Amino acid sequence: MIDNKDCKCEETKCEENRNECKDSKREEMIEQIKCLNFAVIELGLYLDTHPEDQRALCLHREYTKNLKNLKDMYQKVYGPLSIYFPCNKWRWLEEPWPWERGNF
Repeated sequence: MIDNKDCKCEETKCEENRNECKDSKREEMIEQIKCLNFAVIELGLYLDTHPEDQRALCLHREYTKNLKNLKDMYQKVYGPLSIYFPCNKWRWLEEPWPWERGNF
């Protein structure tokens, strides 16, 4: 009979699932940031030609606020999205490069 008490297979599997979950949450947040960023830019372009559209102004304000909050949340957990994020130390080399994340 095989003794499984020294087997680390299940622990490794659980750790992999946790990492997948973290990556999934990170990817979900990035997608939300991309969507909101697109909406803010497009509404800004629309407002260039329709500056009196109150609904568009309201949506632009709402999406801009949501985008800022989401970016702040992401950067506190996963690190800077750009060089403009203020932090106490230089973290660029600690994060995986874009091609290491498989986002392309």
